[in-house]
Order: sequence, then C-alpha cells, then structure tokens
Amino acid sequence: MKIESIQKEGQAYVLCRPDDQPLRTEQDVLDLISGCFEHNSYKLLLQEGTLSDEFYNLRTGLAGTTLQKLINYHVKAAAVIHTEEATQGRFKELLTELNKGEDFRVFGSETEALDWLLG
Repeated sequence: MKIESIQKEGQAYVLCRPDDQPLRTEQDVLDLISGCFEHNSYKLLLQEGTLSDEFYNLRTGLAGTTLQKLINYHVKAAAVIHTEEATQGRFKELLTELNKGEDFRVFGSETEALDWLLG
C-alpha cells in the first residue's frame, strides 16, 4: 500500500493507493492507521484494489479487524469498491449495515467517496 496526505476543500485526508501489496494482515491495518496519524488526519480514502481478497472473505476476520481498528482509533474511512465480491453474500449484508453508519462506507466512485468523507 502507498499512502499520501491530500488537501482538498480545506481538509486533509489520507489516500491509500493500491500496489503489489494490498491490505492483508492486521499489521497492515495498524500501519495504515499509523500513516493517518503521521499525516495528522483522521479521514482515509481506500482506492479500488487496496483491499485484498481476504478482506472480502468474512471467515478470515480481516474485515472485522480492520473495521474495529478504524472505529477504535476514530478514523473515518471510505472505500471505492467495484469488484463483484462486494455485491455477493455475507459481505454484501455487511456493507448494507456499514453504509448506514458514519465510520466506514463503500462507494462506486472516488468522487462519491470524497463527498461523504469531506462532507
């Protein structure tokens, strides 16, 4: 994962770009949160491809761990997801519940995600 701090509309957020190492472990999650703290931002945008297949498989526990850590550390996060995994089974049910809250939401475009994140 590659992260960078971005300023938009007078607000800072951390952008997480995909690379050859998507979010796969609890340590990756902690590193991501640490990156937010280093950039003095509690807002995080996860671009398409940042989340690994393990995240979509709820049996691995990675999605639950990630969400719990983000909530515990008060990091508001938006993820851009187009993959078919997001529209199937238990993961779809999880997203339906998450999109009702104010901590983590999933969007189909980066523009929509930023509107919510910075709104």
